[in-house]
Amino acid sequence: MSRGDVPDDVAAIRGELETFLNKKDAHGRVVGNSKYGVYAFYDYDGEPIYVGQTVEKLRVRIRRHLTNQRTDAVAMKVLDPFEVAEIEMWPFFDLAPDDARATLDAAEFTVYEKVLSESSFRAVLNEKGIPKSKKLKLPPSTRSSIIPKGIYAARKHADVRIARRASTIAALARVISERSVASGLRRTLLTQARRLEALAKLRLEETSANGEQDEELD
Repeated sequence: MSRGDVPDDVAAIRGELETFLNKKDAHGRVVGNSKYGVYAFYDYDGEPIYVGQTVEKLRVRIRRHLTNQRTDAVAMKVLDPFEVAEIEMWPFFDLAPDDARATLDAAEFTVYEKVLSESSFRAVLNEKGIPKSKKLKLPPSTRSSIIPKGIYAARKHADVRIARRASTIAALARVISERSVASGLRRTLLTQARRLEALAKLRLEETSANGEQDEELD
């Protein structure tokens, strides 16, 4: 059954997303309303998968990624919104417009270096390189899961995620085969393949440890 024009689980996730975007900081400001900011997406293992910046409000940019509105990352099959389980936002409320680009570039690079140090793969799925910049002190961040508890376990299941990653890789490989692309997309394809291999290996180890028997396909 669906609410409106989307399935119930999608509607529930969008509700959690709105709750997250409406969170307030220590000064009572709605974080998602910050015109300037940097954000990071994390998967169900807490692995960072994407870093970005915005000059059009955090809520607008993040919604574009996750609600099927066109972004380069989604259109190019780099980022599967299904993989996003947690989001972290660093708002820059008091940033002057003249300083915005330089500050956001530095903040994005700072966040990028931070999440790379936390990643098992030392990589994220950004197809475009994030230029090196002088690091800066980041403002306090807001981070939370956007997946309701009632559907979290089903979405986190390794077999479901393996199927999604394999599909994403196939779609991205098709984009690469049909266009003249920069090396960044090929790097992203390799990162996705490494992520798929790691999850498939973990799932095999889990099923072997549980004594599951191989079944022959008809």
